[in-house]
Amino acid sequence: MGHHPRRRAAPPRRVAGTRLVSTNEHTLDRRTTLSYALGSVGTAGFSTVPGLLLAYYLTNSLGVAAGVAALVLLLPKLWDVVFLPIVGNLSDRSMARRGSRRPFLLVGGLVLPPMFALMFAVPLGLPPAAAAGWVFLAFLAAASAFAIFQVPYIATPAEITSSPRARTTLMAWRVAFLTFGILLFGAGSPAIRDSFTDQTTGYLVMGIVVGVLIGLGMLGCWWGLRRTRVVAVSETERSLRTQFDVARHNRDFVALLGTFIMQALATSAMLAGAQYFATYILNREQIADVLFVCLVGPGILFVPIWAKVSHALGKKRGYVLASVVFIAGALALLASRSLPLIVVAAFVAVCGIGYAGMQMFPLSMLPDAIAADAARRNRQQAGAFTGYWTAGETAGFAVGPALVLSVLALTGFVSSTADEVVQQPELAITGVLLAFSLVPAVLTGLSLLLLRRYDAAGISATLADASPSLPPATQP
Repeated sequence: MGHHPRRRAAPPRRVAGTRLVSTNEHTLDRRTTLSYALGSVGTAGFSTVPGLLLAYYLTNSLGVAAGVAALVLLLPKLWDVVFLPIVGNLSDRSMARRGSRRPFLLVGGLVLPPMFALMFAVPLGLPPAAAAGWVFLAFLAAASAFAIFQVPYIATPAEITSSPRARTTLMAWRVAFLTFGILLFGAGSPAIRDSFTDQTTGYLVMGIVVGVLIGLGMLGCWWGLRRTRVVAVSETERSLRTQFDVARHNRDFVALLGTFIMQALATSAMLAGAQYFATYILNREQIADVLFVCLVGPGILFVPIWAKVSHALGKKRGYVLASVVFIAGALALLASRSLPLIVVAAFVAVCGIGYAGMQMFPLSMLPDAIAADAARRNRQQAGAFTGYWTAGETAGFAVGPALVLSVLALTGFVSSTADEVVQQPELAITGVLLAFSLVPAVLTGLSLLLLRRYDAAGISATLADASPSLPPATQP
């Protein structure tokens, strides 16, 4: 039998404006890693605070009915589901022409902060319907600006290193910064609000402070990546329809995206329900920031541990393990009304340990799937994949809070303005408990059925064949 030499992937063509580097680079310098991770501090603010406080702001300060509030939160995010793939296509074109997606990072970082502040700056005296309209328009503009930043941001890892291990390290740093940002904003935003006796002033100041911090994180990322070298892979698909077809028929990408959407829905439901859980289950309205520390704090410690699990067990198995840990903690919270506060906090911390892995693993697996597709097709379309990824993530994080508000509406939750005190029916209190515990657990469990279709071994083989000197991308 004759010997056939291993066929190597075709060398990448130069894209205008890019500086090609060896596809065998295994490491990224510290400046690049930290600059990229800094962007997650900004994205953490927008991903966390609206889900945590905007629903409660609408129902318990502006007097907006829970069902209407659900639409206010849902519709801007559904617009993003349409808008995000368009941003992905435009950023791919920018990459092909200029060799950079950084202008999108700049635009998003400049526009999002003022729009975020306006979300919590509803003028005094507006009736609930007008107040809902104000929040809706501000949220729509902020969500659009976030999309402009997030799509090229997620596409970046697949284009600045060809090493799956380097991407895992980059994602570990990103998730560490993301976890820090979620902790900072999740604990800090209620604390800023509660430091004022007047809730209207508290929400206004909180919106301004958080908006400024979001902008600093995003613009710091834009500036820090200005000298980053790009690993280019052939030409880019130009047709939005073609990109959609490629993404839709990529089984691994669809499986990973479906899993991530379900888990985004689950975790965003838990985040949105935290303030209601603190107020109506624990009877301590001021303790929402403590719940956030318990949920997110352990993640800072466990991100490095999950990275080691990734190398020991493989990314897919590690992802399943993290999800199971989250499910166990969420189910235990069903008994919260009869448990001491410290035990409830411990169960929330268990959820936080799983949540850290549920963030790190898919964000590490996505660049592998993108790189494997580029190796098979010799065509770069990271913006298309990340556009659909971010659209799915956005949909999940939109439906989560809306789902919580829908549960509250169905169970008879009574909305109020800031100066009103109302008694909630027992059924509504049960709805709050289920929205914070059972609903996230069930959604996460269902997501694992989708993950079964992700072919970790196939992706690893494709990447190893394209770059023989690289270490394996992942283990099955």
